[in-house]
Amino acid sequence: MKLSPDYRSRQARADYVDCRLAELYPETPVPLDHKDAYTLLVAVLLSAQCTDKRVNLITPHLWALAGTPEEMTRVPVEEIQRVIRPCGLSPQKAKAIAGLSRMLVEQHGGQVPRTFEELEALPGVGHKTASVVMAQAFGVPAFPVDTHIHRLAQRWKLSSGRNVVQTEKDLKKLFPKEHWNQLHLRIIFYGREYCTAYSCDGKTCEICRRFWGKESDRGDAT
Repeated sequence: MKLSPDYRSRQARADYVDCRLAELYPETPVPLDHKDAYTLLVAVLLSAQCTDKRVNLITPHLWALAGTPEEMTRVPVEEIQRVIRPCGLSPQKAKAIAGLSRMLVEQHGGQVPRTFEELEALPGVGHKTASVVMAQAFGVPAFPVDTHIHRLAQRWKLSSGRNVVQTEKDLKKLFPKEHWNQLHLRIIFYGREYCTAYSCDGKTCEICRRFWGKESDRGDAT
């Protein structure tokens, strides 16, 4: 497919995505149910290789056991694992939840830290998880890249990155910093609703049609 003349530059495509997704999704609720930074942190950890819908079904049972770091330190790892088993990877996740809860109590006064460095030092917390917490719990500009964002950035040629690290760098250069926190959710929403891995082949959804039209060569993208 060949890019439409108005969208041959990467920045033009980014500007359109930013504007159109704001129209489609003026509200950007966090998909994971939570009540504070700690419960968001745990929910994001649980969402690895698991759907948000399933996580939201499981977390009320976990909060019934313990809803704070202090309470969680008193719950045996085996009990945490029993509750979160439907989320998958339960041995690793249960160990991480127990470990990060203990570290929060021992090193941070029971509070979730507000820096990337401190968050990423917690067991089971990588850069994406830290970015979600910084953005959605504390309002710090971040651009967490999940599989949907990585896929759409490639499909729309907003990034040439072969991994999420490069994709995040490319997207941060294209979009205004003050839009990052809402935009990463909007791209996720759009990727789930319209531009899925299976329902859109790069020319089916509204944005793909606008960018690519009906031609047969993508080679002129910049």
